[in-house]
Amino acid sequence: MPIFSDTVSHMKTTVEIGDELLHSAKHLARQEGSTLRALIEEGLRFALARRTEQEPFRLRSARFEGQGLQPGVREGDWDQIRDLIYDGAGR
Repeated sequence: MPIFSDTVSHMKTTVEIGDELLHSAKHLARQEGSTLRALIEEGLRFALARRTEQEPFRLRSARFEGQGLQPGVREGDWDQIRDLIYDGAGR
């Protein structure tokens, strides 16, 4: 589904923008012979396109080669596992 379409309809809305950012945006629009509206629309299009172009997060593989669980852990209970984890530290 495209983000932008050739058919344009307009909707009025109110957005609060910080004074300094608004001043800078108006100044840039005047310098470019454009409008604040056009600048805001360009920024929104850019932000939307950037977000849709990003690859989805993929967790890297954390597999390792080995022989599985150590002896004593495979058949162990919680006390044995805890002892192996802390290996006497803090006890």
